Amino acid sequence: MFSSLKVRNYRLFFLGQVVSNTGTWMQRIAQDWLVLSLTGSATAVGITTALQFLPMLLFGLYGGVLVDRLPKRRTLLFTQSAMAVTGVALAVLTLTGHVQVWHVYLAAFAVGLATVVDNPARQSFVSEMVGPDQLQNAVSLNSANFQSARLVGPAVAGLMITGVGTGWAFLANGLSFVAPIGGLLLMRARELYPVQRAPRGKGQLREGLRYVAGRPELIWTIVLAGFVSTFGFNFPVYLSAFADDVFHAGAGSYSLFNTLMAVGSLAGALLAARRGTARMRVLVVGAVAFGTMEIVAAFAPSLWLFALLMAPIGMFGMTVNVTANSSIQMSTDPAMRGRVMALYMMVFMGGAPLGAPIAGWITDAYGVRAGLAVGGAITAAAAVTVALALARVGGLRLSVGWNRGHPHVRFVPREQEQLATAA
Repeated sequence: MFSSLKVRNYRLFFLGQVVSNTGTWMQRIAQDWLVLSLTGSATAVGITTALQFLPMLLFGLYGGVLVDRLPKRRTLLFTQSAMAVTGVALAVLTLTGHVQVWHVYLAAFAVGLATVVDNPARQSFVSEMVGPDQLQNAVSLNSANFQSARLVGPAVAGLMITGVGTGWAFLANGLSFVAPIGGLLLMRARELYPVQRAPRGKGQLREGLRYVAGRPELIWTIVLAGFVSTFGFNFPVYLSAFADDVFHAGAGSYSLFNTLMAVGSLAGALLAARRGTARMRVLVVGAVAFGTMEIVAAFAPSLWLFALLMAPIGMFGMTVNVTANSSIQMSTDPAMRGRVMALYMMVFMGGAPLGAPIAGWITDAYGVRAGLAVGGAITAAAAVTVALALARVGGLRLSVGWNRGHPHVRFVPREQEQLATAA
């Protein structure tokens, strides 16, 4: 389960990310709380979130082009330093009492700009640290790392905000980047798996798009990830409505739902690390199970049953995320990896801003149970459609039968069917 941590360079990277991810979650909570305190407006909080994701939607593909041209280790040193400066600047403004809401907007947008390059660089740098044999394990542990920080960061942020104020939470985040920057500086360059960088030239963005379009295993994986993100991951809309409108239980239950989902996500990431391989079958089955569990949860009659279902939903959702990420990386030419991962992250991260208004409209018009059920149904249907499309491209057919008294469903080559018919 933890085999990639035997690699010294990756171990340094992983430990740095443990600290940095915790600080990032602290800043997210403190940032939203500060904006709400300054304006009293939930809309202003939404604007802050949108500004942080907007650069990825606008410039994400260009970020991938830069990552393929630049040395990834040095690129990460620059982006991590930029985000550290942003956190410290926001801390100084808050602690001195000079902070205004436009300062927070600007900081959110600046972090978003850094993320445009930092995200594909971090994703593709993993293969240079561990090599192809440990890639699946390392990608899974990265996700487990992020989910662990998701459990710890908000709790620490809450204690700091109530105890000493939001400014200190921002400062803690800024200083947390010392860990990943130190880890990058301590790495041994001779132990990295070098990748030939793309030369500077025209048309590299179009080249990357053509590369993905010509490979069904990439394009269909990205399409499925887009559907899951857009229609399946709208939990900020659903969970708050279930807590308040359906079960009338308040903020405590909303926190419980998120915590149990984070626990399930952590378990899903660790199980993916243990599997060691990223198969298309696991991706499709995980997406179908994720959508099906959402439909079941939509009609849960009690709060405790709904809460317990959050854990498997988180687990299957993380299975889809990790499997899609690692399968795309392992199927991509290293010289194209930055552009392909940028496209994948743009689709996956951009799905939430597009899907949230749709989920909100369905919830307002037909109720939150209908909204969650529709989202789950679309996700499961997309997974089945992608499976059939890939089977057709690969010359496979669906085989349904019985094996030792149990139903057996799998894809087999069409040649087997033709041989059986001839016999």
